[in-house]
Amino acid sequence: MNDATSLTERVRPVAAGAHVTAAAFLGPAAVFALGDGTGLRLDGDSETRIALHPESAILAAATAGKRLVTGGDDGRVVALAGDGTHEEIFSETGKWIDALAARDDGALAWSCGKQVFARDPQGGLKSFAAPSSVRGLAFAPKGYRLAIAHYNGATLWFPNAAAPAELLEWKGAHLDATFSPDGRFLVTSMQENALHGWRLSDKRDMRMSGYPAKTRSFSWSFDGHWLATSGAEACIIWPFKDKDGPMKKQPRECGVRRAKVSRVACHPKALVVAVGYEDGWILLCRMTDGAEILVRRTQAGTEDMITALTWDETGRRLAFGSGEGNAGLLDMPG
Repeated sequence: MNDATSLTERVRPVAAGAHVTAAAFLGPAAVFALGDGTGLRLDGDSETRIALHPESAILAAATAGKRLVTGGDDGRVVALAGDGTHEEIFSETGKWIDALAARDDGALAWSCGKQVFARDPQGGLKSFAAPSSVRGLAFAPKGYRLAIAHYNGATLWFPNAAAPAELLEWKGAHLDATFSPDGRFLVTSMQENALHGWRLSDKRDMRMSGYPAKTRSFSWSFDGHWLATSGAEACIIWPFKDKDGPMKKQPRECGVRRAKVSRVACHPKALVVAVGYEDGWILLCRMTDGAEILVRRTQAGTEDMITALTWDETGRRLAFGSGEGNAGLLDMPG
């Protein structure tokens, strides 16, 4: 790639020093949740490390409004604000926080084994026992509704409703979960190197297969028409604009390389997706024609898997982190 298709000079390297579990922008500050239990906060030239889970690992994280919420193998859920202050939301000794979900209005959900907890924006807490250990959680875009991914399907739960939870069945181990932005579809990743989806209006099943590896990262385009996914040697993008979603349709591909995609993050205002790879490379790919811009390059043979990738709300800054403790910030040109 020539200089015209590279943004590498606009990347600020950050020595995170531990596995980067998640990254987020909280106002002007960029924050990273690290596997050693600390939060790393960057605001301008200042860099602060915050002990969120002392002597524990951060296993999961999600952004709730202006806070980054983390869950650890200490059984604690902690919320980190943009100014560096933090508070404990939940604690249960002897438990691991396996999955986390959050929403901009401040609603939170987390799981410990089969037990799921939902906390509404006012702080009200409800719990639910899933059929098996929970691997993924997702909030519906409208209404106080939660999708719970587990073995042999997913469960839809309204924490504040008297109605029983609704089971969506499909054999196999379901890992992560995501609702389409319009709420019409629920998609889960699976242990079997595939995605499964349901059209919620009639519970019709959708099978999205052909991946050489598990999909552990997906991201919706800003208009909700496309779902970008990891798990192949390209970013696989499924169409969801029509009433049938991806059924009987072929996905698009972009960012084809001889390395598997590990993280994806769609731009908040354009049909562009940031694609992170297992060898540490990062590309920006335009969904319409596959055009590429290089953000980060590593030497051949490097193992530096991108484990965190996120845009700020303006789409001008991109934060990333790797399993080897490397991180960085990209400032897009004006």
